[in-house]
Amino acid sequence: MRRYRASLHWHVTGVVGSGLLGLAALLAAGPRETPTTDPWLQWGGPQRNFVVESASLARSWPAEGPRRVWSRPLGDGHSAILVDEGRLYTMYRPAPSQPDPEWADEEIVIALDEATGETIWEHRYPARPLDFKFGAGPYATPLIVGQRLFTVGTNNQLFAFDKTTGKVEWSRDLVKELGAQERLIRPAIKAGISSSPLEYGDTLIVMAGGQGQAVMAFDQATGKVVWKSGDFNISQASPILIDVEGETQLVAFGGMDVNGLDPATGRLLWSHAHDTSGDMNISTPLWSPDNLLFVTSAYDGGSRMLRLVRNGTSTRVDEQWFTNRLRVHIGTVIRLDDFIVGSSGDFGPTPMTAIDVKSGELLWQDRSFSRANLLNAGGKLVILDEDGVLGLAEATRTGLEVLARAEDVLTSRAWTVPSLVGSSLYARDRQQIVKIDLPTP
Repeated sequence: MRRYRASLHWHVTGVVGSGLLGLAALLAAGPRETPTTDPWLQWGGPQRNFVVESASLARSWPAEGPRRVWSRPLGDGHSAILVDEGRLYTMYRPAPSQPDPEWADEEIVIALDEATGETIWEHRYPARPLDFKFGAGPYATPLIVGQRLFTVGTNNQLFAFDKTTGKVEWSRDLVKELGAQERLIRPAIKAGISSSPLEYGDTLIVMAGGQGQAVMAFDQATGKVVWKSGDFNISQASPILIDVEGETQLVAFGGMDVNGLDPATGRLLWSHAHDTSGDMNISTPLWSPDNLLFVTSAYDGGSRMLRLVRNGTSTRVDEQWFTNRLRVHIGTVIRLDDFIVGSSGDFGPTPMTAIDVKSGELLWQDRSFSRANLLNAGGKLVILDEDGVLGLAEATRTGLEVLARAEDVLTSRAWTVPSLVGSSLYARDRQQIVKIDLPTP
């Protein structure tokens, strides 16, 4: 049985896409019930797959768009937003104190009040700018485990905070202390680290880089190295955990291949080639319970569907198909029944594209949005494109039906995937962070 809590929304500051139209009606409606839902504690949300199963969203929005609860300035960066116990957590790079240099030489981890957007605490640390031609770091999304908040910075600095106070419990400079990589090896634009940390048991798993330590696991309480493994090039993609016929495996999407490891020991279980120019594999792998693992990348990477089969103590990897009809750059991909949807392309047009799960066959393309991130919200797609356009849609094998659309939700380049808890959507671009109330039935 779904539980509800009553909540008042008296802190309205505006409406997306308009002034205060409809405000009186919103206030007159008085208290309304909001579903109690899972917090957003990691990259990709509750299950690290950008799916919010408990979401219940209306099929239409007011003409003036969904309600903007609050917005506030935030610095540059691309880290997504965590939501937990009335607080938000993210990372950003502040504006420089002088026009030259272009970028500040520090990063900030920040905790905000979820209801108002006000700062609760922040922690600054030195972080030298790298090649930020396509946008500044930090890029990785924090991780919450219990009372701890873990972060990975642009220069591969690892921090553990008390999430309540912001006190640093421990930190490791993976480059200086452990010889990890500060940047990827092959890209023309060497911007820094963007892979987000992952929880496994009492350990914290990160894509570190370096000989014999492509992946590293740290003790969450102390920061001590538990294991390190792998000689493959790392990429910008974040690792995930999957269940292959009862065996938990760690999937690490490298720059030239996709790899399966034992998350308890780091032992390499399998590897399959997926070589993209410049190690630019960015989009998170997509795992399905029918033992299908989907990986995709832009440029010359394309998309592959792999089937994983346990064979005694080993795992067999069977490539089902390859296609270049879907090439996802920085966005998320969503599986809906027997097809996959994502925003395809790199420097040119990036239409929403659907392909068949079994064959990789192109089903349709739609140009309603530019380069976009997607969430699966109870079967509906919440879409935020790089131009700050927010949409709600339903996708089938025959096409995309846009149910609602709001322009200028964000006003600068929006490459960060939003977070959805209940009917509250939290989004950011390179200048601001906003909370938006999406209509419910």
